[in-house]
Amino acid sequence: MKGKQLYQQYFLNGSVLNKLIIINILVFILQFLTFGYLKKYAILPLDIFEFIRQPWSFISHSFIHSSIRHLLYNMLFLYMFGQFFLNIHTGRRFLNLYFLGVIFGALSNLLLFNLLNESLPFRYSGYGLGASAGVYAVMVAATVQSPNMPIRFLFIPITFKLWWITVGVIVLSLLEWDSNFWGTIAHLSGALAGYLYMIQLQKGNDIGGFVGNTFDWFLNMSKPREKTPLKTVYKSKNTTKSKGVVKGAKSSPSQDQIDKVLDKISKSGYDSLSKKEKELLFKAGK
Repeated sequence: MKGKQLYQQYFLNGSVLNKLIIINILVFILQFLTFGYLKKYAILPLDIFEFIRQPWSFISHSFIHSSIRHLLYNMLFLYMFGQFFLNIHTGRRFLNLYFLGVIFGALSNLLLFNLLNESLPFRYSGYGLGASAGVYAVMVAATVQSPNMPIRFLFIPITFKLWWITVGVIVLSLLEWDSNFWGTIAHLSGALAGYLYMIQLQKGNDIGGFVGNTFDWFLNMSKPREKTPLKTVYKSKNTTKSKGVVKGAKSSPSQDQIDKVLDKISKSGYDSLSKKEKELLFKAGK
């Protein structure tokens, strides 16, 4: 298969999850091709005065990884839990959640370093890098959504519940507290972001909506303005119709209906849903 076909199949036509993973891998390769130059200007300096000189690092640090192991660990869990989240929600919500976790992780590290680092038993110096905060946000959100979803691994004759894996990963992160202090802070902050996001989303509030709106703003800045075509309106005695509007469109599902389906997923897993229930979630995602 040629490079152009691969690009079209796995990137252009791929899910937002695939695109995010591919971008992380490509950036990792660029780190070595630029002999560390890219890494130097993309990581997040925790000292506020250094951060001011490269504010883009607030987001760019999430695409930088320290080793192949670091990259594979993050991408494996992102792929696994990202699929669970995208079974129900849209790609836009996935990005809102992911980058909300990245933002929480960066803010926590910056605030702790500049406000509390002097009072810690040992003064830590360092920087932030890696997708971990975003990955932990997706992981926890998917777990809050479907905590009892059954998971089976190859060659392991045990059925795990999703929340067992999530708790295990968080505990392992806590055990690295001494050797990876700022990384652990980012992990926990991302996990908190994922929890808050899903709890609020179940109430009908997308607290990460500003992420998608910001991306839209940047994209719209680079696009030439197009003239809006005038709509032809037909007026009758009882109704007013606009060309292009589908008559008798179905209303969106209510939050109560969505909550009932999410409860069913939590108890029995996504596969237990009927075709009608899956269509309802798809409409809600839109």
